[in-house]
Formats: sequence, structure tokens, C-alpha cells
Amino acid sequence: MSVRVVIADDQALVRGSFAMLVDSSPGLEVVGEAEDGVAAVELARREKPDLVLMDVRMPEMDGIEATRVLCSGPEPVPRVLILTTFDLDSYVYAALRAGASGFLLKDTPPAELLNAIQVVASGEALLAPSVTRRLISEFARRPEPAQSPALELDGLTEREREVLALIARGLSNVELSQNLRLSLATVKTHIGRLLSKLHARDRAQLVIVAYETGLISPR
Repeated sequence: MSVRVVIADDQALVRGSFAMLVDSSPGLEVVGEAEDGVAAVELARREKPDLVLMDVRMPEMDGIEATRVLCSGPEPVPRVLILTTFDLDSYVYAALRAGASGFLLKDTPPAELLNAIQVVASGEALLAPSVTRRLISEFARRPEPAQSPALELDGLTEREREVLALIARGLSNVELSQNLRLSLATVKTHIGRLLSKLHARDRAQLVIVAYETGLISPR
């Protein structure tokens, strides 16, 4: 079955370009286009796409707020991949905190964009090392967390806390396996349990939890 995609951008030329690119790729299908955040939310709730390709700066409602509305709304909740021309720390943090599963710049090569759509639609998070570094920088500027890790993460085992901390440092599954001397299957099992226990949708949200609870410090 095709991955059904909604494209939200206030520039018609940009929407059209992305639509042509996505529709030209086997296994991907554009089911609608929206020119602002309000239209994106309405369209996504009507068409129930697998993924929304979301711009940040749009009239009526920006992409961050539209993402927050969609991700906190009724099921089924689509995955959201943020696309923007602005490589700003605050956008990265706000987008992921709102529930986005990925963040890319609009000048990303076409092949990488199409791969990103497939990755995010499959349930993974597109959290490249560069994005992780920006997140760490963002948290470094914030006050110390008010919550104690013991309170927020009380249900985690020591091994699960260790895996969560390494995920927040940007390690891939392969790197986790090598670092902890565990099989890839065991690593995936730990990640699955973390997602379940912390009510997180994907890897991106696990990073947010790790920093917001103070499990690890950007310093």
C-alpha cells in the first residue's frame, strides 16, 4: 500500500514541486495540499494521511501549532515531517516537542527527502546527529529541570535508563548495540519498552523526555 501524504506550505510553487516529487516516487501518494496550518489540520483529519509534510511559517496557524493540534487530536494521528528554510534551534525543539517525528531543511536533496518520508511514515524518527546537537544546545540554555528523574522515570530499569540516555546522545541502534554489547534485537526490545512506558510515539520524543526529566545534562 502507498504511503499517503499531505503537503502543507503557503507557497503554491513549493507545494507543487514537492507534490510532483512525492507522486513520482513508487509507494508514495499525495492525497492533498494545504496553504496554511488551519487547512492542513482540516485536510489531515478528512483524508487521514500517513504523513504530513509541514512547513513552519504559514498564515492563519503556523506549522508548529498545526503539528501540536494534529498530534494531540483524535486517532489516527499522522506522522509529521517538518520542512523549513530556517535552521533555527527553537524551531527544532518546538517542532519535536509538538509531536513531529522529523525535521529537514527545504534544500535537502530530493532522494534524502523521499527517504525521510519513508522512514518517518514507517514509525521511526528522523533525528540526525546535527538535529540532536541543536537539541542539546537548546537544553543547555534552559533552566535546570524542575522534575526529578526518579519521579518521571520511576518505572524504568537501570538498563532502560542507560539506553534512554544513549539515545538522547544521538546513538543509533547499531551504536547502542556496540556500546552496550547487546544484540540489535535486544536493543530494539529495550526501545520498544521505553516507548511504551514513557508513552512516547518515537525516538524523537524519547530524546525530549531524557532532557526534560534531567536524566542527562547537556553540560
